[in-house]
Amino acid sequence: MCYSTALRKQKEQIEQTLLQQIPAKFPKTTEYNPYYHRNGFTYDNLQIIKMDEQDTIQSAKWGLIPNWALHNIETFRKKSNTLNARSESIFEKPSYKESAENKRCLILADGFFEPHHENGQAIPYFCYQPSTEYPEGDLFLFAGLYNELEDNTLTATILTAEANDFFAEIHNKKKRMPLILDPLYFSDWLDAGISDQAINEIMSIGVTSKEFKAHPVSRDLYKKGIDTNKPYIIEPVQKDTLF
Repeated sequence: MCYSTALRKQKEQIEQTLLQQIPAKFPKTTEYNPYYHRNGFTYDNLQIIKMDEQDTIQSAKWGLIPNWALHNIETFRKKSNTLNARSESIFEKPSYKESAENKRCLILADGFFEPHHENGQAIPYFCYQPSTEYPEGDLFLFAGLYNELEDNTLTATILTAEANDFFAEIHNKKKRMPLILDPLYFSDWLDAGISDQAINEIMSIGVTSKEFKAHPVSRDLYKKGIDTNKPYIIEPVQKDTLF
C-alpha cells in the first residue's frame, strides 16, 4: 500500500532532475506547492506525466475514477479504494483495464510512508532514495494510471507490487511496495504502442534497483485533525517514544 507521499522539491529542482530522464516541465500557470505529507484519502493532487503529454507535469486527483463511475463519483469513492492498484491485476479489474491499456502515467515523489507492525501496533516509516545531490531524498517516479473526468480534471492511482527484501522488512504485514520505476523504463511505460505483454514485463522487471532508506516517524501521521504537512513528520524518532 502507498497512501501517503511527499514531494518536497521546488519546481526548478524537479525540472532539472527530470532533464536527464524525461524532460517534462510545469506549465507556467500551474499552481504547485511542495509538501511533506500528502494523504491519499483527502483526494488531493499528485503531480503526473501522462502518455499523450510527456513534456508536461500536470496535477491529478489521487484516486482513479473510471469512466463508468463518472456519473456518481462520491458513491464510487465510498465503495471503492483506487488510491493504489495491484499491478498483477490491472488488466482484469474493470476500474483499471482501460487506463492500463491507454492511460498510463508517471507519478512524481521524493518520499512516501509505509506502515511497519510491531506488537500489534502500526508504526509509520518514511521511505526515501538518498543521492549525492539530495541525501534527504532524490526525486523518483511511480508507475501509475490515470483517467480524465468530464470537467477535464485528471485522477490517478499508484501501482503496487510484491515487496522486495528491503520493503518486505518495512511493510511487514502485507509485504507490498509502490512500483517505483527505473528511469530506463520511463519511455516504454508511456509508449502508446506497446503490448499488454510488454506492459506486464515492465511491471515485473522495471522496479528501480537504487538504494532506499527508511526510518520511523511520528504516529501523528495516523491521527485526524493534525496538520502533518510539516517538516517534523519526516524526521526520525525513537520507536520506544511512540506509545
